[in-house]
Amino acid sequence: MMPCLMRLFAVIGKEVQQLRRDRLTFGMIAGIPIMQILLFGYAIDTDVRHLRAAVSDQAQTQLSRRLLADAEATQVIDIVARVATGEQLHLLLDRGDIDLGFYIPPDFERRLSDDGRAAVQLLVNGSDPVILGSARGLLGMPSPLVRRPPGQGSTAGLFEVRNFYNPERRSAVFVVPGLIGVILTMTLVLFTAVAVVRERERGNLEMLINTPVRSSELMIGKIIPYILIGLIQVTLILLLGKLMFRVPLNGPLLDVYFASLVFIAANLALGLFISTLVNTQFQAMQMTFFYFLPSILLSGFMFPFEGMPRAAQWFAELLPLTHFVRLIRGVLLRGTPLGEMSVELYALVAFMMVALLVATLRFKKRLD
Repeated sequence: MMPCLMRLFAVIGKEVQQLRRDRLTFGMIAGIPIMQILLFGYAIDTDVRHLRAAVSDQAQTQLSRRLLADAEATQVIDIVARVATGEQLHLLLDRGDIDLGFYIPPDFERRLSDDGRAAVQLLVNGSDPVILGSARGLLGMPSPLVRRPPGQGSTAGLFEVRNFYNPERRSAVFVVPGLIGVILTMTLVLFTAVAVVRERERGNLEMLINTPVRSSELMIGKIIPYILIGLIQVTLILLLGKLMFRVPLNGPLLDVYFASLVFIAANLALGLFISTLVNTQFQAMQMTFFYFLPSILLSGFMFPFEGMPRAAQWFAELLPLTHFVRLIRGVLLRGTPLGEMSVELYALVAFMMVALLVATLRFKKRLD
């Protein structure tokens, strides 16, 4: 019995020593639970506040201004723009600049006394069910605008809600476009990082030192084959989304593929960068997971971006998935041209160039 225990403790001691030497794995032991508790406890909030709203107040009366003040006092919305017409509201909604639009007609006060007509039109980006639910919460806000019978002190009868982009309120319409970015992130970052590390473990990279291949050429050569893999995945998800879930394609298909191509390149560049930080394939998988977790939670894929604290939103802006989710939902659901979302596109290009540059410099250093 004693020799068995001695052998067992010897194996245990060996594994503990191995973990102590493997700093990345040792850091993951504490890093993953800390990250999850911070993300779910601090950054993730389904009680959405401060939705971006625009107003077209054609009445310009004391009562209309009071209505908007009451709506903003709920902290559900922040009025970020004021426009002249309903068409301008719709344009802001199409471009993704706002989540809600208030259209107050010129005969607002006359409509207040007419129980058969809504006094205000509320335009909502219904592609996100959480935003739609928060907007509907405005219907029950207390307001002294009109006299109500006892027990009916709400403005529910004042609003006509227009649900844009997802009138059937189907979750698949919201989920599937973002799922393109999630799948590309999960697979391509991992594939690239593991592929490079595997060649290093087998000694293939050392063989390249004696060839005229430059570091930049090797990095780009590693990326190109996986671009085709990413485009195949995009095509597969689009087909399944269309055939099985009836996800609309309101924008040009070329825009979908161009945005996906830039996002694929950004993910592959990140995978190359991760490969320069680790020594084994297992470490590459750990690093990929460590990156993937905040990406999926903070990008707006699962939880509303507007519900996050400001610090979490700033951090999320550094993640490529955040910008791709906005791009792909804008093209597929709202039919927004890529030219009107150029900021998101430039952010992806900048991330790709920085990641590829750093990966190339670090890779050259490791070969030396």
